[in-house]
Amino acid sequence: MSSYYVGIDGGGTSCRARIRNQAGELIGEGKSGSANILLGVDIAMTSILDAIAQAAAQGGLNESDFNLMHVGLALAGAEQKAAWFEFMAAKHPFASMTLNTDAYGACIGAHKGEPGAIMIAGTGSCGIYLAHGEQHVVGGREFPISDQGGGAVMGLRLVQKVLLAQDGIGDNTPLAQHVMHQFGNDVDNIVSWSKQALPRDYGQFSPAVFEYANQGDALAIEMLKQTAADIEMFVLALHQRGAERICLMGSIAERIKAWLSPPVQAWIVAPQCDAIEGALMFAGKPEHNLY
Repeated sequence: MSSYYVGIDGGGTSCRARIRNQAGELIGEGKSGSANILLGVDIAMTSILDAIAQAAAQGGLNESDFNLMHVGLALAGAEQKAAWFEFMAAKHPFASMTLNTDAYGACIGAHKGEPGAIMIAGTGSCGIYLAHGEQHVVGGREFPISDQGGGAVMGLRLVQKVLLAQDGIGDNTPLAQHVMHQFGNDVDNIVSWSKQALPRDYGQFSPAVFEYANQGDALAIEMLKQTAADIEMFVLALHQRGAERICLMGSIAERIKAWLSPPVQAWIVAPQCDAIEGALMFAGKPEHNLY
């Protein structure tokens, strides 16, 4: 019977799937909710199954074909050893699963398996340099203790600044007013929201930060300067480990290049493939398992 290969790129906000047949031909693609395994095995697996089901349906496949699929998983949170083992111990309908981090999948895809580095900054952030069978990782230990340069940390800092502005500390800029409007201009609503807010909830403010920065908003510019400094910190660390070619990937990183210093910009190259394709490259290859 034919085998199929599935690439999964799963982060804190979404899970994307791509299926190819043995000849490398595209079967279909799908997208669902969060697949960060630190949010729970059941949550991640549900998103993965949903995204694969969507992709399968495009190519005339269904759940009865899942046992023919070798799945490469590039998932946020996979660097946490206990979470990795818990996920891999879960029941699944596939022929095989290979699990590594979302950063690993993105780096494999970006350089088509050749030496190179990536700096991911989306909801979270992580830098990784792969060369000669070794990988060097910077950051990526999850929000709120890590992930500097990502949308969640940016959103957290923004909310802190907005609350200070409400106390008369700092300027109540148009961006700050925009955020307050999102909460009905009630500080108590922000406090209540914060008790259950997930990384993606904080990250939702990042588009507004870029929009208001383009309009000259002082608070937005301050946010982007800090985010750029964080990303540059990680890029410099990757370069010190030997990386000469670094791809910026993710919704924040892809828009931050102009805010980086010229020497750092000189190391930036365009990715050759995306993280889903990277995950496809190690589907069915257990030697690419992180643990």
